Amino acid sequence: MEVSKILARAYSAWNRGGTFRRRRERCKRYTYGDQWSDTVRDSGGAVVTEGEMIERNGKRAYTNNLIRQLVKTVVGRYRTMAADEGLYRGDIAALARANSLAELDSRALEEFLISGCAVQRVVEERRWNGNGVWVDNVDPRRFFVNAFRDPRGWDIDLVGMLHDMSLPELVNRFGHGDQARASELRRIYGAIGSAPSIGGDDAAGEAFFAAAEADRCRVVEVWTFDSRPAAGGADSDFCWHCRYFAPDGSLLDEYDSPYAHGAHPFAVKFYPLTDGEVHSFVEDVLDQQKFINRLIVMLDHIMACSAKGVLLFPVEQLPDDSTMAEVADTWARADGVIPITGRGLQLPQQINGNGGNSGAYQLLQLQMRLFEQVSGVGSALMGRSSVARGADMLDNEVRNATIALADLFESFRSFTASRNEKALRVFQQ
Repeated sequence: MEVSKILARAYSAWNRGGTFRRRRERCKRYTYGDQWSDTVRDSGGAVVTEGEMIERNGKRAYTNNLIRQLVKTVVGRYRTMAADEGLYRGDIAALARANSLAELDSRALEEFLISGCAVQRVVEERRWNGNGVWVDNVDPRRFFVNAFRDPRGWDIDLVGMLHDMSLPELVNRFGHGDQARASELRRIYGAIGSAPSIGGDDAAGEAFFAAAEADRCRVVEVWTFDSRPAAGGADSDFCWHCRYFAPDGSLLDEYDSPYAHGAHPFAVKFYPLTDGEVHSFVEDVLDQQKFINRLIVMLDHIMACSAKGVLLFPVEQLPDDSTMAEVADTWARADGVIPITGRGLQLPQQINGNGGNSGAYQLLQLQMRLFEQVSGVGSALMGRSSVARGADMLDNEVRNATIALADLFESFRSFTASRNEKALRVFQQ
């Protein structure tokens, strides 16, 4: 296959992930508290954010971020299970210590909940702290893969990621100690640096062909499942082949998979994968979170507009030698006495509004319960229960509550198991 076609396939795969990246960005915004940035059209047809629309109506856009606590609860539950079950002991212990896998996997699970995507890269190379087998989390904004539908990823035949390197790192990795080659690399990236970007930006501000920072060099790593003639000219052999490209299409390096497992270095899990689409755990509760925020704004507005100790004073009850200002001043004092004439049938009375009669409080409580039901994370998983009496009953509640998350946890465990298998085969080769 021609080199230019491979880079074009990689670019096409990255472009196809644009919808996923935009959906992930929205879920990430909600998770970390930016929950009023969805756009709507105002009465004049202009596009504004929901937060701007709320403020134009004289209200304040409050955020009660339940999603962040939800994610923290699930990640905390995973860390507790991992410690109890010894997931980072045994054969994987040395690798886990060298790479801080417990911390790395917790952050990968956080990403898994937000976007439905977990990707790690397992390589053997020399780094500043020595030679070794290294595991890295891969930013989904820089990852691309062909359209696949098998939840195990067995129909993946193109996969890769975007790197941003300093020029010294670039020369060290791809110069192979050759001065002429190092000069060629400087020429390639010097020419690219003086030309406009040849890639467009996506929703997250990341470009395929242009580095995120001006002083970095963009490198595209592409792995393809290739075939080549076997020895003796009989049936073809299959192999995973790696290529590194510069943004102008120059081939920086290439080689067959050097690992004992013979495959690409990525561990990949999309969850849930339905017809090639991913809809994450966090995405399920966005509407509930949005409705809760709106109800809080509504309740705040109701309370602000409700009468608070308003005095209704009939004019005919005002004595001739008094003024309404004097009545208001006397009414504000704890020991005040307000004379009235006795004329008329209506006496002065104080009004206090009750915004709760609108039913908004009950609706808010309903939405809070729906949030727990939709997410599957109830009060027991959050360490509180209004039913359990004693530690044993609470433990039973926690175990029962975890059933709703069992599929998610097992899917993530299949991801870490795949990663461990690759890492150990590299580590022990």
